[in-house]
Amino acid sequence: MTGVVVTERIDVDASPETVFAAATDWDRQREWMLGTTVRVLRGDGRSIGSELEAVTGVGGVGVADRMRVTVWDAPWRCEMRHLGRVVRGVGIFAVQPRSRDAATFEWTEQLELPLGMLGAAGWPLIRPLFSWGLRWSLDRFAAFCRDYP
Repeated sequence: MTGVVVTERIDVDASPETVFAAATDWDRQREWMLGTTVRVLRGDGRSIGSELEAVTGVGGVGVADRMRVTVWDAPWRCEMRHLGRVVRGVGIFAVQPRSRDAATFEWTEQLELPLGMLGAAGWPLIRPLFSWGLRWSLDRFAAFCRDYP
C-alpha cells in the first residue's frame, strides 16, 4: 500500500491549552473543519480507545471516516487511527507553545492510499485540493480559537 504524508501548520493567538481543547471539541469541529461533522461513537472522546466518526461531504454525498484515539497527551498531542475502507492511516493534532497565550497548531495526515497503483497515480491530482481543504480549515480554526469556548 502506498503512503503519503501531508502536514499543515498555523500560528494561533490562544494558549496551548485552548488550542488543544478547541481542536478536540469533536461536537464543534463542523464550525471550522471544511464540510465535516464528527460524533463520538464509543468512550468519552478524550482517552485512548475512544472511537469517533467524521463524515465529510457536500449535499448529502460524503465519506464516513471511523477513527480510534491511539495517543491522548493533552494539551499537546492527539493521534487517531483511521479505520475506514477509504480513509486509512494516522491523523495527528499537535500543539507547540510559542508563549503563554500563543501556539502553533500542526495537523498531519499519514494516509494509506486506496486502490494501489491507481491511488498512487491519482494522488498528485488530489493532493492540491486536499491541502487546500486543510489550509482553509486551519485558517478558520485560528479564528475559532480566538473566541473559544
